[in-house]
Amino acid sequence: MGFIIRETTKSDAYDVATVHVRSWQSAYRNIIPDSFLDGMNIEKQAERFTNDINEYRGKTFYYVAENDGRIIGNIVLSGCRDDDKGDAGEVIAMYLHPEQWDKGFGRQMMEYAVAELESLGYKEIVIWVLEENHRAREFYEKCGFTPDGTKKELCIDKPLVVVRYVNRVEVES
Repeated sequence: MGFIIRETTKSDAYDVATVHVRSWQSAYRNIIPDSFLDGMNIEKQAERFTNDINEYRGKTFYYVAENDGRIIGNIVLSGCRDDDKGDAGEVIAMYLHPEQWDKGFGRQMMEYAVAELESLGYKEIVIWVLEENHRAREFYEKCGFTPDGTKKELCIDKPLVVVRYVNRVEVES
């Protein structure tokens, strides 16, 4: 069966939530407080994801990555939510189960995300990343994204800084 990316269905919510929680618990350990990460609940995340799909589908695009029939990742795409980047697309979320890291799936997922946003007419793509998440920042840079100097603060049990990365899509003449 192999690796595929497809649109998310409501029945995928639990598996998407599992990927989300497990990836946060691995990627954000020592960045976000352990008490927050250890308190993450798959059932509550699945409910939130279902609510998001119901509310935002049509403006936001949801995909899952499967390998051999098992959901191993998810992607959420939309127009950029930043006021100064109204003509850009945005990778709102891209998570891969930590058991699947370093196997090339993340690269395939990002290539898919960029191609989808490009097909929607976006010439620039934005992704936000925690400043302390060096692993993700290195990955995004390998995928052609660069920080544009924009930062903002958010709070997840402590103040955190997120950095905006931008990828300008090559347009063929």
